[in-house]
Amino acid sequence: MKENFLVGQSGGPSPVINASLYGIIDEAQKTGSAVYGMINGIEGFLDGHFMDTAELYRSPSFRMLPNTPSSYLGSCRYKLPKDLNSEVYRKVFNRFDELKIGTFIYIGGNDSMDTVNKLNCYARASGIDIKIIGVPKTIDNDLMLTDHTPGFGSAAKYVACSMRELTLDVDAYFKPSIVIVEVMGRHAGWLTAAASLAPKYADDNPCLIYLPELTFSVEKFLDDINTKLKEKTSVIVAISEGIRLANGRLLCEDENTAVDAFGHKSLSGSAKILERISKDKFAVKCRAIELSLLQRSSAVHASGVDVEEAVLAGRFGVQKALDGNSGKMVAFQRKKGAKYEIECALEDVGVICNMEKTIPHDWIIKDGTFVSKEYADYAAPLLEGEPSLVYEHGLPMFCYRDRR
Repeated sequence: MKENFLVGQSGGPSPVINASLYGIIDEAQKTGSAVYGMINGIEGFLDGHFMDTAELYRSPSFRMLPNTPSSYLGSCRYKLPKDLNSEVYRKVFNRFDELKIGTFIYIGGNDSMDTVNKLNCYARASGIDIKIIGVPKTIDNDLMLTDHTPGFGSAAKYVACSMRELTLDVDAYFKPSIVIVEVMGRHAGWLTAAASLAPKYADDNPCLIYLPELTFSVEKFLDDINTKLKEKTSVIVAISEGIRLANGRLLCEDENTAVDAFGHKSLSGSAKILERISKDKFAVKCRAIELSLLQRSSAVHASGVDVEEAVLAGRFGVQKALDGNSGKMVAFQRKKGAKYEIECALEDVGVICNMEKTIPHDWIIKDGTFVSKEYADYAAPLLEGEPSLVYEHGLPMFCYRDRR
């Protein structure tokens, strides 16, 4: 009888992806069945890399897993073939059979849900009795049919906190300056928009925000900067890494831009480009800051709400798989009312995968240079609370996997 569990992590890590892993392992271990973990996702599993999580579960460090950033099991960016007749699927399901896997849960974002959908389609077409569930994770917050995704609240908190701290630093000087901060966001500006939560008063920094939902104009950008420099000494700007020009080309794109297995172009450098252009245009100090991996790896800045919800999503995924569900993704539904509350639900992963949720255009205001109060009302509750970190010698302690 197939009764064991298998869990994997995929895509870019987040501050709370391990909180979902914790919820899955903790809930699945209650069944008495074996709970295996893929090492480096589906790609590593194809090469025979996995672990029994029993030792981890019994370890005292297991309790630190929810507040450990990155992907404990390791990650990958592996695209399964479109053709379900590919030998790859037979190899994956043979390994499932060897381990007597009855439930497979994959934690990840859009591309990971593509994997969940394809594996579920193969299982159904082949008459294989296995439950396959997706648990969402992405700091980009761009998954459809869910109010938000685990990881977004913590990354948004990091962005907002960094902007508030940066403002105090920049405002300490009386000479004019321009600081351009690049935030992750390929097609959706949810994370960059979190910079709008930092200002303490009207027109405080950051005073300009540019999102990938709208076409970016370098000429307009320079005009906006020029207007702000007439009003204030320092100008802090937040931009999404995926801002595009009118011709559809990424600002940071050139003929050497790398592409991953899913066809996603490697994005970085937009802030540096705008720093160079601004230096040429204005006789003031200019600086580019790229938050890069820091925004998705800071456990110290994590949101308590985000950690709790990520654990909840993992537990719910196990429970619903045991109820017989498959081909679904765990989703959050926000309850109506003044008090922020969510409940978990299941949505069809086939509808979700390869789609992207962007910020509503009517939430982008001030001629495309800021976001509205609706965004703040939506995002602010997700930043609440602090993580329960364990410290030693002033440094946070995490749950580590021996990678030797």
